[in-house]
Amino acid sequence: MVDEVRETMGDGDRYGVRLGYAVEVEPLGTAGGVRNAVDLLGGRVVVLNGDVLTDADLGAMLRFHADRRAAATIYLTRVPDPTAYGLVELGAEGRILRFIEKPDPAQITTDTINAGAYILERRLLDRIPGGRMVSIEREFFPGLLADRIAFFGWVADHYWLDIGSPAKYRQGQLDLLARRVATTVSPAGALADGRLSAEGISMAPGASVARPSLIGAGSRLGAGCRVGPSAVLGPGCAVGAGAAVTGAILWDRVSVGDRAVLQDCIVASGARIGAGAQVGAGVVLEAGAVVADHARLAG
Repeated sequence: MVDEVRETMGDGDRYGVRLGYAVEVEPLGTAGGVRNAVDLLGGRVVVLNGDVLTDADLGAMLRFHADRRAAATIYLTRVPDPTAYGLVELGAEGRILRFIEKPDPAQITTDTINAGAYILERRLLDRIPGGRMVSIEREFFPGLLADRIAFFGWVADHYWLDIGSPAKYRQGQLDLLARRVATTVSPAGALADGRLSAEGISMAPGASVARPSLIGAGSRLGAGCRVGPSAVLGPGCAVGAGAAVTGAILWDRVSVGDRAVLQDCIVASGARIGAGAQVGAGVVLEAGAVVADHARLAG
């Protein structure tokens, strides 16, 4: 995974940022991982969970943090059913009073949960023990409360989704397609006004793409195939003649055989789907997977 991230992101130059990497030899937990990166960090530190999709305004969160002279600030969001998350109770001006981890219904006193984005003053990282697993939610944050550190919660009604499961990951992809998430750029390959904008996409006669969909650069759509609606194809995918891809998320270099049917599934890089195969809702295929001709897979 580390090598894949490095290969994709590089030094950050293509994105206009400078990236450094801190690698955990052994898992160190949500706080231990931050402590492990301490040598890369300067003053104020922004920590973002990698399994969250959000369009939260971090600039507004930073202003909230500075206005209150906070040492630590958590991004909080409201959810209709908080039992699967950690509740955060707030006092005056957003000061954090209490955490309740994964409460039962009788413990629910608020609908604000930890949304997985934190602003920390650099000096606080010295409170995290080095070289062992440490939880930011169960050790570090309660310690700040116990020592009466200036600790606040920033509540915002932005798009927020925990994408830590395949179903939620797929939902996030479809929400991006449907423009439910605010983004600063339009992805190349999005179907806009009936045209495909990515480079090198080839469409044989009779191939069709229904909106909303995204087709990656260099992809090939065979004669009479149907892609979409709500389909995402990464770069270099090939969809065979007469195949149908609907509601499916395909990573890069996926090959779909003639007359195959893919619906509401996730297919990782380099997978090969045989001719006439059917891959149904809820199926998740690993990178390099091979599905035999005429096979039927159901989630």
